[in-house]
Amino acid sequence: MVRTVGTTVRGIRAPIVKKGDDLINIVVDSVINAAEQEGFAFEDRDIIGITESLVARAQGNYATVEDIAKDVSQKFDGDIGVVFPILSRNRFSLILKGIALTGKKIHLLLSYPSDEVGNQLMDIDQMERLGINPYTDILTETEYRKLFGEKVAHPFTGVDYVKAYKDLAINNNIEIYLSNNPRSILNYVDDVLVANIHDRKRTKRILKEAGANKVYGLEDLLTKSIDNSGYNPEYGLLGSNLASENEIKLFPRDSQYYVEEIQRKMWERIGKNIEVMVYGDGAFKDPVGKIWELADPVVSPGYTSGLEGTPNEIKLKYLADTELKNLNDDEVQEAIKKKILNKNDNLIGQEESLGTTPRRLTDLLGSLCDLTSGSGDKGTPIVLIQGYFDNYATD
Repeated sequence: MVRTVGTTVRGIRAPIVKKGDDLINIVVDSVINAAEQEGFAFEDRDIIGITESLVARAQGNYATVEDIAKDVSQKFDGDIGVVFPILSRNRFSLILKGIALTGKKIHLLLSYPSDEVGNQLMDIDQMERLGINPYTDILTETEYRKLFGEKVAHPFTGVDYVKAYKDLAINNNIEIYLSNNPRSILNYVDDVLVANIHDRKRTKRILKEAGANKVYGLEDLLTKSIDNSGYNPEYGLLGSNLASENEIKLFPRDSQYYVEEIQRKMWERIGKNIEVMVYGDGAFKDPVGKIWELADPVVSPGYTSGLEGTPNEIKLKYLADTELKNLNDDEVQEAIKKKILNKNDNLIGQEESLGTTPRRLTDLLGSLCDLTSGSGDKGTPIVLIQGYFDNYATD
């Protein structure tokens, strides 16, 4: 029988997970029950994705703004510079609220015209018309308002993030500046909290070389429990999300343990070698809104060994349009299958792989999982991917 379907992706419904729940068995039972109910079978190298929030909730990995304030106070003695946070009520507002709760003076440095993941503070064309040089110019909040107005709404959320962040101040203890040079913060304060995500190591290095006194990052906060709070020894506050008006959910701990245990249990139950990963944000960019989705420090904090590496694929369109273009349909199909079966283990730099996606498997799969499960009310925090490692030559 001719194979007619390649990769399939299913969002798997699951119970609402709470602190202390046996997540490993919940995932295994949910996936196997879905197969029984929907009538599909498992194969080796099928992939189970579990959203990071499910793991964190089962762990009870939460912290309050008071916990954040206490850890910040333990690390900083006086005024604090906060450099390059993303613009997000979900991701950063409660962290800033916790920092403000210390009562210390906060000098908040925002990058422009957008943050690290593409959220806008200003229209880039208007910035250019005004003659602002983003490589050199430092804007105070007053100058920003004079140039761009008293209400600058984000095009998607409608939020004025400068106002939203300023409103988190306690006794007016937040001052805001705009600059793309992290050294600018040292005009106002010597101790700095680096709040960007993907370039945090570079930002830290620049500040230390420029003479900053204390330099911490979000990954250095809540690496240990504060008054029985949640914590993350590797990522700290990176990857955290708003859970309530006073509490955040941290990125999950021990993700590797969960994926390996789920893989082992699936083998015990169905006799198939299933790959497993924990995923957070997908690593894709919205071409209209210009927002890069990845606000987590990594797409996948834990995955089984079979998901290491990058795709090693031949570009079918390239072959069909070049060396195989003079063959008839049947000959093309057979020639392509032969090419696939005899391809090199490493196609990097080869013409026949031209145009394939040079990204890690976990980043590609995490994006697929994130788009499938969504972030709203679908109720499918577990994703089953089948046939991902198949190709045109697979029968």
